[in-house]
Amino acid sequence: QVQLEESGGGLVQPGGSLRLSCAASGFRISFSLNTMAWYRQAPGKERELVAAITSADGVNYYSDSVKGRFTISRDNAKNTVYLQMNSLKPEDTAVYYCNARPPVGYDHWGQGTQVTVSS
Repeated sequence: QVQLEESGGGLVQPGGSLRLSCAASGFRISFSLNTMAWYRQAPGKERELVAAITSADGVNYYSDSVKGRFTISRDNAKNTVYLQMNSLKPEDTAVYYCNARPPVGYDHWGQGTQVTVSS
């Protein structure tokens, strides 16, 4: 059974930083055909892809809204994916979800962690 446990959310002032963690069990993040990603959903908006990482091509994906401010990374030994968020803006306020996508089958989701950027 796949489980994704997120942590690291909280309240931060504009311009501040947070690091989200997603510890995976039952899903090997280092497998070349698996993709790990972070999504977010703000109140009244659809869930959107923020960043993704895969071992297959070594290229990470970032949405235009976070490019240059957020960095996705992974620690294969800990089977954990991170999202380092810098220069946070009020519009980054959302629930952030960890996503694990295998090459076949359905996606797996974490429970979400709240990030609030406010002065």
